[in-house]
Amino acid sequence: MRQVLADFSVSISELKKNPSALLSQASGSPIAVLNHNKPAAYLIPAETYEALMDMLDDYELAKLVEERRGDKDKAVTVSLDDL
Repeated sequence: MRQVLADFSVSISELKKNPSALLSQASGSPIAVLNHNKPAAYLIPAETYEALMDMLDDYELAKLVEERRGDKDKAVTVSLDDL
């Protein structure tokens, strides 16, 4: 059985009946949507999703910076006055 990674869970049938009430009960926490008692999807607030995407972007940029630090020998010297 797969682990449910949310404090709240709901069946697909319950979600169809009254989605707005379930979302308000969760108070911004993730909700696991279960199909035959297995997680089929997770619902998260838009603000949480946006924060996750920002964190993912930051992580990808940090990886790129670390990769490029190894290429210092290929760097071109530029004067700020030339810019």
